[in-house]
Amino acid sequence: MKKSRRRFIKQAGCALGMATLATQVHHFGLINALAQKVDDRRRKSGSLGTGYKALVCVFLGGGNDGNNMIVPNHNSGSISNYSVYSAARSPQGLAIPQGQLLPISVPRMGGLSYGLHPSMGPVVGGNNGLHELWGQGKLAFATNIGTLVSPMTKAQYQNNSVSKPYQLFSHLDQVYQFQAGRSDTFSFTGWGGRVSDEMTSGSNPNGLVPMITSIDGSQLFTSGQSTQALAIADSNTPLNEVLNPIGFEDDPISQARLQAFNEIRAIDRENNYVEAASAITDSALEANDALASYQEVTVTFPNTAIGRQLKQVARIIKKQPDLNVDRQIFYVERGGFDTHNNQVGGQANNLGEVSQAVRAFYDEMVVQGRSSDVTTFMMTDFGRTMNPAGAGGSVGSDHGWSNHLFVLGDAVDGGDFYGINTSNGTPFPNLTIDGPDDATNNSANARGRWIPTASVEQYAATLARWYGLEEQDLPVVFPNIGSFSSTDLGFML
Repeated sequence: MKKSRRRFIKQAGCALGMATLATQVHHFGLINALAQKVDDRRRKSGSLGTGYKALVCVFLGGGNDGNNMIVPNHNSGSISNYSVYSAARSPQGLAIPQGQLLPISVPRMGGLSYGLHPSMGPVVGGNNGLHELWGQGKLAFATNIGTLVSPMTKAQYQNNSVSKPYQLFSHLDQVYQFQAGRSDTFSFTGWGGRVSDEMTSGSNPNGLVPMITSIDGSQLFTSGQSTQALAIADSNTPLNEVLNPIGFEDDPISQARLQAFNEIRAIDRENNYVEAASAITDSALEANDALASYQEVTVTFPNTAIGRQLKQVARIIKKQPDLNVDRQIFYVERGGFDTHNNQVGGQANNLGEVSQAVRAFYDEMVVQGRSSDVTTFMMTDFGRTMNPAGAGGSVGSDHGWSNHLFVLGDAVDGGDFYGINTSNGTPFPNLTIDGPDDATNNSANARGRWIPTASVEQYAATLARWYGLEEQDLPVVFPNIGSFSSTDLGFML
């Protein structure tokens, strides 16, 4: 039976197994952009500077409890101390004993001692964790970060005099806002994708792979208007097999199929939709050829989901000199942080896996000589309530608002907290339930949901500026950035 040309293209494309390259097609962003002839859009024609840079987003899906990731470790003073934390969490069994905290000294907090979750330290027989890198000045925390439409006080939150992020405390909506880099409206593109839109022509004009790669499937963060994002499997799949076109082997029938496929894709290219589909396939074939060989990484990564994702990222970075790319953005994710119950064990396991995997990745960047060129940063849905949910062995916490996010690399001004000052004159919030930084009040509903003082836009803009995004393009990538007085939180050198 004869097949129509368009049906043949569709089936051949499916056989290639490369639809992952067009991770944003679900909202027609790429189709629309190609239909408008992206090459005619304003693009950077000059160099963005010499050298390679990469951003690696580590998303903790479900909403990591920042209140137990960073804990006050001092015992006196006007700034919330361990006793305030313990009083809120110890009765239900959610507080970490003070002696188990991994101590850090924070210059921005007057040298006061804080503590990291014990799972962020070394593991016997495993990798070192992230804690050690604090003292080496490679690890920083952006504190009290969250979704915002504009700066907001407790009074403004409670009298509704300032617009709030839509659907606060909702997983899906807050994930979208973190990944989109805006909370004033729903966005069909992510801030990683929009950075790529603005920078691809100036930094990767002849790149053999896209600027953005996800090791966790299609994500809003990676979606742009013209950006083609590569989505590949983790390190269980060798890099030379991640795209692996099916049906085009070396036998005569397969080669005849390939020739016919190439010829048919050259027909009707004036049709914008056919042109878009062909462009995706062309890019997939180029990427497949570029990744046909690679060198294995040196550092041993933990055999966990997040470890395997970061190992695959490290493989691609090691391959970078052959890929004609000066800038790359990566996305990986570890879920399981929605700890309404069984948080003590659950978060300890999850955070430990993340700490071990991220540390292995950093160590591999050191071996590759890329530790100054690659910055790893954390995002998550939201923080969690200071007031526990439940008690005893099943104790957990509910959906909160602001959170603390780690940033790691030799280009990070590490060993300190960064952000916008809270009510106590520091970027770390007052931990008093129903206190000045708690969105909720009165004994009936006070939970300890900290109001962010720095927005996702400010956090992301700090990273994007280091990455090479030009100052005049910040409002293009972050349309609501003008609502905030500062666009640089200062944690990048």
